[in-house]
Amino acid sequence: MEENFSFIEGAEQPLSMHPKKFALWLFIVSVVMVFAGMTSAYIVRQGEGNWLEFDLPNIFWYTSGIIVLSSISLQWAYSSAKRDSFNNLKIGLLITLVLGIAFLVGQWYSWEALVAEDVYFVGNPSGSFMYVFTGLHAIHLISGVIFLIIVLISALRNEIHSQKLAQLEMCVTFWHFLGGLWLYLFMFLLLNH
Repeated sequence: MEENFSFIEGAEQPLSMHPKKFALWLFIVSVVMVFAGMTSAYIVRQGEGNWLEFDLPNIFWYTSGIIVLSSISLQWAYSSAKRDSFNNLKIGLLITLVLGIAFLVGQWYSWEALVAEDVYFVGNPSGSFMYVFTGLHAIHLISGVIFLIIVLISALRNEIHSQKLAQLEMCVTFWHFLGGLWLYLFMFLLLNH
């Protein structure tokens, strides 16, 4: 009887992933598809004419730097958690949270800069796309900030450590994705504006 089951013992184990991580990756893929569709629509609509030309707000450069710094601080927090360096974990999460909020404030100021250039949500499709891109990204970043707050609370309760990293890993993945998404949007707008 043992001989009949020997093929099962040697079989490869299926890849396994934490169900919440899998759901996060599905969500990320869906967001990528939404923004890919929107950037494609931008290019198509721009080619049809009647396109208002305006300068991108300079604050986009600063917010881009802020989002990069926030990814660095979160990666530091993650590395600290893997080493059970709890104080550095908490400091890194707090820095990332402050930078995330600073990014959102910067996006608000970018909208004020657009209004100062007479670029509005309604009126010309180029302005509409700008508000939709930045607004939709800001909504996702707000969810990232909420996720950071949840993870920070877990860290303050000492619930995150080298043997329990799933929640932090998901937060890091999502945050890095949001940072990469912003950099993609900013580069796209620089090249296609």
